[in-house]
Amino acid sequence: MLAPRSIAVVLGTRPEHIKLAPLIRLLGPAARVIHSGQHYDPAMTGVLPGTATVGEEPLWIGGQHRGIQIGAATAQLADRWRDDRPSAVVVQGDTNTALAGALAANSCRVCLVHVEAGLRSGDRDMPEEHNRILIDHLSDLCCAPTSGNAANLRAESIPGHRITITGNPVVEAVRHTSRDHQAAEVILGDLAGTDFALATFHRPENTDPPARLAAVLHALASTALPVLIPLHPRTRRRIRELGLNLGRLGIRTCDPPPYPAFLALMERARVLISDSGGIQEEATIIGRPLIVLRKSTERPEALGALVRITPSPADLPGLTADLITMPAARHTATPFGDGLASQRISRAITTLLGEHPGSPPGSPSPAPQVSAQPGRGAGNPQHPLDEAISGV
Repeated sequence: MLAPRSIAVVLGTRPEHIKLAPLIRLLGPAARVIHSGQHYDPAMTGVLPGTATVGEEPLWIGGQHRGIQIGAATAQLADRWRDDRPSAVVVQGDTNTALAGALAANSCRVCLVHVEAGLRSGDRDMPEEHNRILIDHLSDLCCAPTSGNAANLRAESIPGHRITITGNPVVEAVRHTSRDHQAAEVILGDLAGTDFALATFHRPENTDPPARLAAVLHALASTALPVLIPLHPRTRRRIRELGLNLGRLGIRTCDPPPYPAFLALMERARVLISDSGGIQEEATIIGRPLIVLRKSTERPEALGALVRITPSPADLPGLTADLITMPAARHTATPFGDGLASQRISRAITTLLGEHPGSPPGSPSPAPQVSAQPGRGAGNPQHPLDEAISGV
């Protein structure tokens, strides 16, 4: 049994909430949820039911430069854990919050677990690429969603005994979240019952250069389908700053809806267009065609007949026309697992701690011993979960 509040789960963005919610529910009283406030806009901060832990205070690092966010969150977490030390820290993905949690765990000599480890785009222009590499090399347990992710870790000389293949918790998040079709109907208005494209984009490469943002919007307006954009706060702010008129282009917009309504919109859309990493995963789970508007992806497993990638906005109309001719492929197999990732991660955390979550760094644990030096990326022997879903 894991002791109450022994596992610090550090998160701060909407995708982290979505993907860690199933694990938090499984951990129950052992989970100690700490929200960094990286996503501070009300449209992006809704906590999913069952994920909140009473008594935790947010850090509120949102709205600041990347370096300031990472530094401030690291300092606050390290200060908090100096007097109230968890047995392990769980971070997910490649956000500034995740890197801060990893650095703080390392400085406090606490076991670090990285959910969604081993993703690589090979694109050094992406801040997230630097974040995820650093987190993986600091981690005592790298929970890789796929065998390809595990291979990436081994290629960087991370020992196999620190790697376990679990699948991605997004699969169970999507499958177990009830769709809010009523909210989707309200958002769609007269688009309900018609074919439309659902588009999201927020990455600096698509929103910061004025010419690029204008090109993206004009390309969306030129597709064969009406377009609905749930506007990320960053994108909305840039459109307002540049004085762009989406109504004149015929593009519909809405605030980012809660996840149950967003999934309902995704399932109703004829085509998805996005620069989001998470939507690449979700599209394969619900079987919707997707165009990824990026020059690289850390999720190559998603690419195929229904998921295309292009860095050029000019390609959007042609790719949209191509994808709408393809038959729907709902409920197809996803490369990101079987919906049991959080169970595997929970068991792996228990094994990591040797079922003695209060043990100080360096103390012996019963076999199989997983970490001799928590927080230093010390190794653990090959975990049986590594073979559990080797075909992921």
